[in-house]
Amino acid sequence: MSSKRFLLCITGASGAIYGVRLLRALKKEGHEVHLIVTKWGEKTLGYELGMTRADLAKEVDKVYDEDDMAASPSSGSFHLDAMVVVPCTMKTLAGIAHGYADNLVVRAADCSLKERRRLVLVPRETPLNLIHIRNMAAVTEAGATIIPASPAFWHKPKTVDDLVDSIVDRIMTHLDARKQTSIEWIGD
Repeated sequence: MSSKRFLLCITGASGAIYGVRLLRALKKEGHEVHLIVTKWGEKTLGYELGMTRADLAKEVDKVYDEDDMAASPSSGSFHLDAMVVVPCTMKTLAGIAHGYADNLVVRAADCSLKERRRLVLVPRETPLNLIHIRNMAAVTEAGATIIPASPAFWHKPKTVDDLVDSIVDRIMTHLDARKQTSIEWIGD
């Protein structure tokens, strides 16, 4: 598999571990990773994992500020193989669903949709209200893929890491970022 260019966005929903684990999985596969960590994403990253945006900057190819609307991902002419927002806040989801591009994450997602590129959103919210569900329907109709951070149990996970990795594996599969899934159902 040849190297691809991905834009990874970490927003302020709980579940920063999914974004960090995905970043490392993408880099392990040899992909180019560009990163946006929102202000609230960094707060959550610190609270949940004791990490900063600067810590992650050392692991990626390029970092952008969420307020830099002149950054490369704000243009459809900037080539990306795919974009993923993990975790995705309901505010970010709403902005994408309604084309309200008030920061670089939402603008880059808007570009991904208009250019018909792969866009994966990983919301981590519960319970969902009707507005959340309608926003998920809107982005799905526009071409995005929603992968809720709802881990499976059929693979008999033993640790929290196993649960996190099951979601990261699903994301990697939908990004076409690895040759073969590492968690695969084998029926009778």
